[in-house]
Amino acid sequence: MFWLLGSLSGVRWGDAGLALAVVAVGLVVSLLAARALDAFTFGETAAASLGVPVPAVRLVLLACTALITAALVSIVGAVGFVGLVIPHAARLLVGPGHARLVPAAALIGAHFVVLADIVSRVLIPQQVLPIGVVTALVGAPAFAWLLQREGRTR
Repeated sequence: MFWLLGSLSGVRWGDAGLALAVVAVGLVVSLLAARALDAFTFGETAAASLGVPVPAVRLVLLACTALITAALVSIVGAVGFVGLVIPHAARLLVGPGHARLVPAAALIGAHFVVLADIVSRVLIPQQVLPIGVVTALVGAPAFAWLLQREGRTR
């Protein structure tokens, strides 16, 4: 169940230090690529015409994302909907610029996971639910709302 739905109950300080280091490196790489990410908003062709080295930036960002995901899933397990919903919620709060969006999504996502862990521990007395259950209870309706909202705006 740990690998399928995630849990913070087995995380130790050494694990937290590793997660902090990996996320910090990922945030720095993402912030350094914020202008390129802004250019990618308009598509790869537009980004290339603005001088972004598309294959290199894509490779670096995908590799960085894969390493962060691998490290965090190995520590906490798979926690669904956080990466799907939180960046969209952060974009609604701070706008589309990646220089503000990346740190906002990281902070909101961290707070959301901690809050989901607290709720998973107190929702059913003397029983701990996996975090993935709580994030799915919040994330599925939020994601459906985002999809429905996006369909209306087009």
